Amino acid sequence: MNGWPDQPVIYEINTAVWLSELTRAAGRPMTLADVTAADWDAVTPAGVDGVWLMGVWERSPAGLALANTNAGLRASFRDVLPDLRTEDVIGSPYCVRRYVVDKRFGGRPALAAARAALAARGIRLLLDYVPNHVAPDHPWVKDYPELFVQGGEQDIKAEPGAWLVADGHVLAHGRDPYFPPWPDVVQLDAFSPALRAATVRILNDIAAQCDGIRCDMAMLMTNQVFAKTWGGRTGPEPEEEFWPTVIAKLRARHPETVLVAEAYWDLEWALQQQGFGFCYDKRLYDRIIAGDPSAVRDHVRADLSYQCRLMRFLENHDEPRIADRLPGEAGRAAATAIATLPGATLWHEGQFEGRRVRPPVFLDRRPDEPPDTELARWYRRLLDVVAARGVRRGTWRLLEATGWPDNQSSRNLAAWSWADDSDTSRHVVVINLSASPAQGRVPLSWPVLRGRSWRLTDLLTQETFERDGGELTDPGLFVDLRPWQCYLLALR
Repeated sequence: MNGWPDQPVIYEINTAVWLSELTRAAGRPMTLADVTAADWDAVTPAGVDGVWLMGVWERSPAGLALANTNAGLRASFRDVLPDLRTEDVIGSPYCVRRYVVDKRFGGRPALAAARAALAARGIRLLLDYVPNHVAPDHPWVKDYPELFVQGGEQDIKAEPGAWLVADGHVLAHGRDPYFPPWPDVVQLDAFSPALRAATVRILNDIAAQCDGIRCDMAMLMTNQVFAKTWGGRTGPEPEEEFWPTVIAKLRARHPETVLVAEAYWDLEWALQQQGFGFCYDKRLYDRIIAGDPSAVRDHVRADLSYQCRLMRFLENHDEPRIADRLPGEAGRAAATAIATLPGATLWHEGQFEGRRVRPPVFLDRRPDEPPDTELARWYRRLLDVVAARGVRRGTWRLLEATGWPDNQSSRNLAAWSWADDSDTSRHVVVINLSASPAQGRVPLSWPVLRGRSWRLTDLLTQETFERDGGELTDPGLFVDLRPWQCYLLALR
């Protein structure tokens, strides 16, 4: 199955934690092939287009051993699970030994069964790929050391924590240019033609098993970043970038596979140009968390062709739980913004239920937390309404809220609209992104409004308002919102 929508909604699942919980509930081992129809239904609510099964590949025993001897990691595990057991720690899904579906999840046949179960629901499957590094016991380390960044004895002596010796070769631990090396992985050489050819083979095999691939820390493989990190330790910088080289060959066999880049450092546009369908929008996340409405508005002033290829999110396996960062109405306001902006949308399993603890990816168990059933109903309604009512259909436009000389609270408002060429799909979103009340006027520039009466219905509460079309145009829709309140209005 493929045929992704232009603005997909993706739901991330921590595969190990999810199957571990299903195993305990069933009282028997559960693989991806054993997931029941009811359990698939629970993770594919209305409005979801794709499921990202995070961490399905074979984890490294060597990486697990390193994790179990790392005092800092062990402390972080106990912070989450005070009753931590040895069997709870299974190793990092980003310390990949082989791109083979882990046996504990049922292997390749079980993944195929999962994909079929999702396809039967009209849901596409997204999987991971880690381009920057592999586990120290990955077969390439022994068989193809030329694929890695190599050093010498002087490097081991100068920075013993940054290098390892494998079969007589001194190889670099994986890293990015801003943080210390990661001790459980080995750094691949992005400038190596042999690595680029090997990457094409792996991506083609992954693409044969899914509908989309999320590429971990994709910006590390760009010529700019790789040269900054490893310049002088590899061969010369190639004329062509890493991603255009491998993506062109992937597209020859799998033209419809959607590629998602985990991207930071303002390299999203560059990665879009290099072939990625969508890139993480970490900048928007940071501005929402910072509580800066003007920064949020400035961010979404960007060119629409750029915004439509961003992936908006409030949490994922790398970020804190949003219920912990923005509890209550603040989280709902942020979620309404994320759900109604152009581009792809990423939701994280447990987010809807208000979970506050994010388990480290090394674990297959998380603490029990009572679900917020009212919040879960609200989230599911939000997704359903946005999809079923075609809220993100047609043309998106940022709207400007205005105030009065003695009341500038409108600066805390974010507003935008969606409209197609008919009168049947016109929507206006107004959100108070602050802990204070806010009032303002939001002019709507549709000429069709004038000379007619319009009914405005808040799709989340079913509250209705009657307004004159001329007033909606000038001086604009009057809004008076309590802290963190939002409107998702349909105009008829």
